[in-house]
Amino acid sequence: MEKRSCCSISRTSNVTTIGKQETFFSSRSKSAEILDMVRLPGGTFLMGTEDEEGFPSDGEGPIRSVTVHPFSISPYTVTNAQFMSFVEATDYVTDAERYGWSFVFHLLATAAAKVTQVSQGTPWWWNVEGASWRRPEGPDSTMEDRPDHPVVHISWNDARAYCKWSGTRLLTEAEWEYAARGGLVQKKYPWGDLLKPSGMHMCNIFQGKFPEKNNAGDGYIGTAPVHAFPPNGYGLYQMAGNVWEWCADWFSRDFHRKDVAVNPKGPGHGESKVMRGGSYLCHKSYCNRYRVAARTSNTPDSSSGNIGFRVAADAAE
Repeated sequence: MEKRSCCSISRTSNVTTIGKQETFFSSRSKSAEILDMVRLPGGTFLMGTEDEEGFPSDGEGPIRSVTVHPFSISPYTVTNAQFMSFVEATDYVTDAERYGWSFVFHLLATAAAKVTQVSQGTPWWWNVEGASWRRPEGPDSTMEDRPDHPVVHISWNDARAYCKWSGTRLLTEAEWEYAARGGLVQKKYPWGDLLKPSGMHMCNIFQGKFPEKNNAGDGYIGTAPVHAFPPNGYGLYQMAGNVWEWCADWFSRDFHRKDVAVNPKGPGHGESKVMRGGSYLCHKSYCNRYRVAARTSNTPDSSSGNIGFRVAADAAE
């Protein structure tokens, strides 16, 4: 039986009707100096999986040879502190702030959170009024004590605006998987085939009985600092778990079967954007999408407490 993505929720999944928003970008912003980017040489790798734990209907397979050009990538997802710098420089308002609500996992919502709707089919997702990147669990919460955690409640539109300001871009899906594999060939995770080698937690995912109880066996109930857990072979942190990462591509379950094999960029249009990596809510019993080849998608204006992003740039000649 196909498993739904337990930790991805779209605004279109909810009965709430909200008017269309306008594209926003502050002309007063200035480019940021992005430090500590990792330059990857590019090359040809085996993308996708035919693993029995995979989901063919998500378009994870077939395994195919793909080539990506050299590029640079941040070793971490964008943090609260970095996004704060962007907002202070531009007065940018995120989609969640415009809508006035975002999705919060029920175990994390604060006691004072005003829940306007519960998503049908995934009742662990609550629309919480006032939830945003500044107030991740509701209007009486704050991210100020988590400057080095990944910024969340970020839509694809928000991520693209940050990239425009910082002189960076989102990764293509092919670049993302190439980077996540860290030089390994057809392994299940960024570090190998065992989820917990020698009993060691390697990523931040849901521990316990989903969705009722997270025992925080890996040390975290919600997000973890972006530098927590060991990096992969390319020096990149948390390419599995913690937060979903937006990619540049439109999502398709089968376009890659006919797409070019060199620097593929996905279909030219679509309804939702690719997300990769899984999050702190992924659990093997339900969706198991913290594997390297796993993929899901969401509409460009959707946001939740487990969606963030990572930036990249074309490699300097």
